[in-house]
Amino acid sequence: MSDYARRPRRKYCNFCKDHVDYIDYKDVNTLRKYMTDRGKIKPRRVTGNCAQHQHQLSTAIKRAREMALVPYAVPVVSGRVDGKGRR
Repeated sequence: MSDYARRPRRKYCNFCKDHVDYIDYKDVNTLRKYMTDRGKIKPRRVTGNCAQHQHQLSTAIKRAREMALVPYAVPVVSGRVDGKGRR
C-alpha cells in the first residue's frame, strides 16, 4: 500500500470557508458543535479550525459560559452512587 492510501483527509476551517468575521457567543448551536458532551472545548486538531478562529471560538464559548448559555461542565452519570463503588 502506498502512503497516499493511508493519509487522512485534511481538515479545513469551516469559519474561513463561510467567510465568518465574528463568532457570536449567543449562537449556542454553533458553539455546541465545537464542545464535547462533557462541556470541554474541542482542540484544533479535532475541529480543523485555523488558529485565529479557534481563538475566537474559545473566547465565545467562555463568554457563553459566563452568561449561562452553555454549561461549564456536565455532571458524569454513572452507575455508582458514592465514590467507593458501592450502591
